[in-house]
Amino acid sequence: MNKQNINNRILFEDNHLIAINKESGDLVQGDKTGDETLPDLIKDYIAVKYDKPGAVFLGVVHRLDRPTSGVVIFARTSKALPRMNKLFAEHKTNKTYWAIVEGKVPEKSARLEHYLVRNPKQNKSYAHDHEVPNSKKAALSYSVLKELDRYTLLEIQLATGRHHQIRTQLAKIGCVIKGDLKYGAKRSNKDGSIHLHARSLAFVHPVRKEPVNIIAPVNKKDAIWKLVADL
Repeated sequence: MNKQNINNRILFEDNHLIAINKESGDLVQGDKTGDETLPDLIKDYIAVKYDKPGAVFLGVVHRLDRPTSGVVIFARTSKALPRMNKLFAEHKTNKTYWAIVEGKVPEKSARLEHYLVRNPKQNKSYAHDHEVPNSKKAALSYSVLKELDRYTLLEIQLATGRHHQIRTQLAKIGCVIKGDLKYGAKRSNKDGSIHLHARSLAFVHPVRKEPVNIIAPVNKKDAIWKLVADL
């Protein structure tokens, strides 16, 4: 991760919250790789900007998969963290994603409902049409934003927040996300990314009680994203 570009990726910042446009490859939370995490970089940024001695508080509110990009928000205060956690737990946030999938989709818009079973050893989820043991119901709605020659851009609204939900459910209907080898993509992306982007996050501010709508631009250095960047 590039420490120098955190400033350029801040989408929202106040006394209680900070939102970053996560790049593919950024870790939201530490894993077995031991790689530096996005919170580590944000803490460094806050310490320098506000001349804070000692440890900087930063609470992880939600996560995005490592190969996914887009808006991710963190709590800067112990007051905001439990309130944001509650908003997410009670589905009082509106999360919109963009996905570029291989080929065409069966319908221009649809609601998908499946039952997902997570396999921790594989770090993968499997979608079933009907309830099976250890499954959790997953639902999302999608609509086609743009059709390209070999790909389709979808806008997705999540109704639930399951492990790899968008990746799993789209693959189940034969619409694999570009670059997502784990779920059946024809080839990987050179940078290890997948074309799944957390486009926006809307909620009522947990302290100020004002509406907040954060939009994350796509990576225009990527040729495919550049084709849809101005939508």
